[in-house]
Amino acid sequence: MAPPLPKVNLSEPGWTVRQGQAVWHPGRGAQEIAGELLVAARRDGPAFVQFTKTPFPLVEAQTTVNRWTVEFPPQDKRYSGRGAPPARLLWFELARVLAGLPLPKNWVWKNSETGWRLENSSTGEFLQGYFTQ
Repeated sequence: MAPPLPKVNLSEPGWTVRQGQAVWHPGRGAQEIAGELLVAARRDGPAFVQFTKTPFPLVEAQTTVNRWTVEFPPQDKRYSGRGAPPARLLWFELARVLAGLPLPKNWVWKNSETGWRLENSSTGEFLQGYFTQ
């Protein structure tokens, strides 16, 4: 496992931040969780995604140009690595699709005037929500 990435400072110049509400369905047979979503990205590659059930963060995912990390604080779990993040983790795919990048096989993105949905068709995991203006 790679060492932790430094904490993101979203007040630094260059970050584009989106905030909203979302429902996460971790997979078939799992309970849905509603919460607040924050997605931040920079043009030069770094991204940060946080899903929170106030006041607790449930998921924090971060990428740099050549490293990634994802944390699940309620379970006290952290995974990290070098290179591109694993395509099976929804949080990284959300950042990719919002940056206009193509999704890997099995991922489906739907966007409408009322909201969006990102789904892994093979696992049943999805995240759907909307961003506030």
